[in-house]
Amino acid sequence: MNPLQIAYEQIKNCVISAVNSTADLPKFTIEKPANSSHGDFSTNAAMVWAKSLQNNPRAIASEILTNLKTDDTYIATAEIAGPGFINFRLHSHFYVDLLAYICKKDDDFGKSAFGENQKVIVEYVSANPTGPMHIGNARGGALGDGIASILDWAGYDVTREFYINDAGNQLIKFGASLEARYLQIYDETVEFPEDGYKGADIIEHAENFAKINHDKFVNADEETRKQALIEYALPLNIKRLEDNLKRYRVVYDNWFKESSLHESGEVCEIIEKLKSSGKTYMHEGALWLMSGDEQSPAEDYVIVRANGVPTYLAADIAYHYNKFVTRDFDFAINVLGADHHGYKARLVAAMNALGLHKKTLDFKLTQMVRLIRGGEVIKSSKRTGKSITLETLLDEIPLDAARYFFNLREADTHLDFDLDLAIEESSKNPVYYVQYAHARICSIIKNLSAEGIKINKSADLSLLNHETECDLIRKLAEFEGEIITAAQSLEPAKIAKYVYDLAALFHKFYNTVKVRCEDLALCQARLSLCDATRIVIKNSLEILKVTAPDMM
Repeated sequence: MNPLQIAYEQIKNCVISAVNSTADLPKFTIEKPANSSHGDFSTNAAMVWAKSLQNNPRAIASEILTNLKTDDTYIATAEIAGPGFINFRLHSHFYVDLLAYICKKDDDFGKSAFGENQKVIVEYVSANPTGPMHIGNARGGALGDGIASILDWAGYDVTREFYINDAGNQLIKFGASLEARYLQIYDETVEFPEDGYKGADIIEHAENFAKINHDKFVNADEETRKQALIEYALPLNIKRLEDNLKRYRVVYDNWFKESSLHESGEVCEIIEKLKSSGKTYMHEGALWLMSGDEQSPAEDYVIVRANGVPTYLAADIAYHYNKFVTRDFDFAINVLGADHHGYKARLVAAMNALGLHKKTLDFKLTQMVRLIRGGEVIKSSKRTGKSITLETLLDEIPLDAARYFFNLREADTHLDFDLDLAIEESSKNPVYYVQYAHARICSIIKNLSAEGIKINKSADLSLLNHETECDLIRKLAEFEGEIITAAQSLEPAKIAKYVYDLAALFHKFYNTVKVRCEDLALCQARLSLCDATRIVIKNSLEILKVTAPDMM
């Protein structure tokens, strides 16, 4: 077991055992103090128990300290602070055991069984296959992939999925756009749909279709012509999406087609199930879904139009029913753009109507991204085709920078992506700063090895008592907990910030003390600390799918 978890359990058990009470005491917290000078751990147990024990917190804390039995534990000292906090300091052998544990676990350090192997599906990007992926999709891809990786490390059984919107209005508009560009090759007077897709990719598809089929479909009926164009262009777009996402280090377990829900009859079945739930009603010829009740009123939504055609919401409900019932996932997480703000209430209402109250449906909405170059915002428009796509972004900046920058801010915050900073090789660039720390450690290990000083598993780690060494070890100890916290909040930004702070502590350590010193025992202890830091930086970057270079 991780020594950090052992220390946590020891403190919890010692505190509980120190109180002479048969009352059912409420839960308390044990956490790292904001100021490390206050100790390694702090608990609010005395304050939480004040009401149950009918005593003031400091008196309770004093009783705990009087009765505290810490033999055979990592606990070295305990003291009362403020209104009743109890701060704990750990013995030096805790740090010795922790470093040894990190080096032993190596690639697996940070992994836990927190998720208890519960089945979770993470759906992200799911860009309409009617054109290239934009910058919002790039952010959603890095975020969704980061969430999936964090959940993997936290002990969940994770499935990554791309939902292909190959049905509905978007596809109708796609077909109309392709048709217009195809006909314009033979008749320049053909008008282009006002709301059509104006991207260069539409023109390219139409021209390539014409090279293959010539004017074969010019005089065909409209539906036949559109269908032929869609059947030609759509698979190419989906393949392009898949290739670009692989280049972006995003690989899915499943590519799920919306059209399969219609072909299998699942959309019609879900409509009938919703009717049977009593949560639908007819109004002006359309079938509506109630999104709330008298206690929590909400806006109702159409699931079947007056013309008898199901809305996209009906297909989405069928899709999520498929996740929860057909495939039996415990959790479903959707990473979507900020324009889907009202989407969650609709789906949650539908799942409740279908009796899936015990299933967990969660959403992460990503805010807008602004690309900055030379201090100026780059303006773009997806509709006119003048936008920076994922492809063009990756042609401009390193892939590692894209993956790291998009996860450097929480999903619900706007992101200014500085293209100039992303390619800068200096400490101002956060991903470069972190990678340089890893490369520096690899260089230290290599250079000392050349001198005959190699990592010694029996090194005397108790020699590590300098302030910068202790700060670095404390930070390493937090890694597994940071992953669990990130899994609970679905925020990869926690890992991006954690590893940046870890790199900063390592650079401070390196610039303060000498790893290569005259005392061989101390040198080997510091070398072990360097190696443990290398492992945690590497593992952190792996979660974000950022490389950890050996040299820079």
